Amino acid sequence: MVKNKFVADYQINASKKILFHYISTASGLEEWFADEVKINEDKVYIFEFDNEEHYARMASIRNNSHVKFEFFDPNNPDEEDHSYIEFKLEENELTQTLFLKVIDYSDGYDDEELEAIWDGLIGKLKEIIGG
Repeated sequence: MVKNKFVADYQINASKKILFHYISTASGLEEWFADEVKINEDKVYIFEFDNEEHYARMASIRNNSHVKFEFFDPNNPDEEDHSYIEFKLEENELTQTLFLKVIDYSDGYDDEELEAIWDGLIGKLKEIIGG
């Protein structure tokens, strides 16, 4: 299946430290991103959306800067070209404005659908953190 790379920037009025908790921890992600997020003994993140489990590894993390989750099929963990979601915190030096960059590399949705999904998710995140 052909994968689509969606990239969007969202202005968030919160500190990097507060926002980083919501993009990097199971409890933070569960509040706005997924119905449930668990981490098993192998440090695999299990994201539940609409009663469907999706498995991911934290591929990279840099404190208060970015986090990347690579999704994989537990029945075929060696497959190539994994879907991933990456969150980057970027600050405008001039205005001190904080942006959350979302990079969603996945299949099954086009840009318009992904934009609507992410707009809704980020709206929920902003409500929670007051940003």
